[in-house]
Amino acid sequence: MAQMWADRPARTLPGALWRLYLLHEWVLRQPEEVGRLFTLGRSHTEVWSAVAGVAEPPDPQALRRLTEEILTGVFDGDLGLALERASAFCHVAAVGLAEPGPGEIPGEQVRRAARMRDTADDLQACARLWRRGSLH
Repeated sequence: MAQMWADRPARTLPGALWRLYLLHEWVLRQPEEVGRLFTLGRSHTEVWSAVAGVAEPPDPQALRRLTEEILTGVFDGDLGLALERASAFCHVAAVGLAEPGPGEIPGEQVRRAARMRDTADDLQACARLWRRGSLH
């Protein structure tokens, strides 16, 4: 099912679901790296989180649970809020990615950080569209 969403524009419901699926898979496949990046980014993102209205972006395990509920159809919360929380997580991870660790190539890390930030922006836009009833 997820492969059907892969080619959809980012700011559509299938595009948002695809991005949530990718985040879910990343957390499942590389939990240590995701945790490390989240920890690095978290120390520099308090202001972004407060401005965005997300007091606590989900940690990697909470993001995995959230995306799992959405992707398996058992989610019964506000999808707009869930998309905002996933966006906040991506912003924190993007900041963590921008700080290369030992053995990492700085230029590649910056590109990965930019892609993660783009995902965060897309998920935030999808949350706004959902609230307006325009996320299709």
